[in-house]
Amino acid sequence: MSHGNNTRIGRRSFLAYAGAATATASVAGCLGEGEDDPGATDDGTDDTGNGTDTGDDDSSIWISQTQDPTTLDPHDHRETTTDNVLLQAYELHLARDPDGEITDGLATDWEILDDDRHQLTIREDVQFHNGEELVPGDSAFSINRVVNPDEGNLESPQADQLAGVTGAEVDDDEHAIIVHSDGANPTAFANLASYCPVVQESWVMDRDADEVGQEINGTGPYQLEEFVTDEYTRFTSFPDYWQGEAEIEELTIDAAPESSTRINSLQAGEVDISTAVPPDDAPSIDGDDDLYIGEAPSTRILMLPMRYDVEPFDSQEFRQAMNYAIDFDAIIENVLNNFGDATAQPTLEGYFGHNPDLDPYPYDPERAEELVDESGHAGVEIELHVPAGRYLQSDEIAQSCVGYIDDLDNVSCEIEMRDFGELAGTLLDGDIETTPPFFLIGWGNTTFDAQQNLFPWFTEDTSQYTFIDDDLQDLIYAAATEVDEDEREQLLMDACELAHELAVFVFLNREYLIYGLNERVEWEPRQDEYALAYEMSLR
Repeated sequence: MSHGNNTRIGRRSFLAYAGAATATASVAGCLGEGEDDPGATDDGTDDTGNGTDTGDDDSSIWISQTQDPTTLDPHDHRETTTDNVLLQAYELHLARDPDGEITDGLATDWEILDDDRHQLTIREDVQFHNGEELVPGDSAFSINRVVNPDEGNLESPQADQLAGVTGAEVDDDEHAIIVHSDGANPTAFANLASYCPVVQESWVMDRDADEVGQEINGTGPYQLEEFVTDEYTRFTSFPDYWQGEAEIEELTIDAAPESSTRINSLQAGEVDISTAVPPDDAPSIDGDDDLYIGEAPSTRILMLPMRYDVEPFDSQEFRQAMNYAIDFDAIIENVLNNFGDATAQPTLEGYFGHNPDLDPYPYDPERAEELVDESGHAGVEIELHVPAGRYLQSDEIAQSCVGYIDDLDNVSCEIEMRDFGELAGTLLDGDIETTPPFFLIGWGNTTFDAQQNLFPWFTEDTSQYTFIDDDLQDLIYAAATEVDEDEREQLLMDACELAHELAVFVFLNREYLIYGLNERVEWEPRQDEYALAYEMSLR
């Protein structure tokens, strides 16, 4: 871990880190009114009686991120910031080591029985926070709740994260479950190592939807102590955790969309970890003897999706024009201080299926204006919807993009700032007509496989598709069931090339992660953006 005065934040260090990590993998993705310290009282202590100053003599940690969780139901959202809270308490069937390789989790063994049947052996002697034991039926229920809208009182927006899976059943003889697919499913285990937290069937079914969204009962290292909507979530360590009780006894996570609020709280000793530190602020944090910078290349890609079913974005010429209109090299240099990589396709370098032969669209405003004329939409007025403060410098990136587009002689463009939770809700409701025609979003994919970048956005009937092309969809479907690794990689690369030609997005950048940390905390940031307290220790 780099810290203190030994750290020199620069793009070179990011790229060195990224180069090592992407040899095996690549990324994953508030509001909180949080201008004040959640739970703070007038005398400067929090409502548990602890001081808000993070002293050296306690075993608590406070994390400030960009967004609050939109729910505590682990199957009813698609936000990384919500996962960052819930994965302190819920666990997956399989886990990943620091190199992204699949390891055991709540499942101790996994085996392909047939192309469409996969077996997972469920770990014994694991307790939920309510003291009851995990059984294979809970694992099967969790998968069925995600993929089957008639199971578990929820139509989950995560169904496409387990693409191809049709359900799961208990195999009592083996203390295992059998996962069924609608055909060959080469990514079944990879997806279960990134998605579908395990819940207790009886606990979920004994509660209505609102209660499941306000309470937690997982098997993970932290149990819920208190949840105050839009303010903070507080956990205590679970003493009966199957891997041993966490060193950090108390964990609080709040949110502040303004980076200045998070950084001021860090510098004042009110929080231990601040996420999404703007590059311009990194040197001042790094120069503070009590603080240091943690860094990691993200698995998140930022883009401007355009709905294929509405004018002017139904025109390929217009969509390509939007890509030619923006000088993204200048944005990376001037807005991101070179902490970003321009992209040319819907997935990232280092991912299985990434096409290395594609280059980003060049900045060519004259060509952009020609294409707008050819599209028949000259003089059009468009609006870019942006989730306020959600990603690193994303407000500034969006403002720059809007400025470049508005500079074209034949297009007018304005920006509409949106609440992230409200915007995300419209994107994930399965109804494309509620989706804004043009918006900024970041997409994290912790499977390190292009399939999870392509399938959710470009195949019909997912919760958030924005673009359908028959040839592109056929390539994605074919890759989803192709078991020959070389052929599958070529299908994904062909899909990425076609997505580039179709200009399905305005392709933006790979996001970089910059954390500000108090020196008392020892932690190596993860590419998937999860700040898991169980992996942290105190100096």
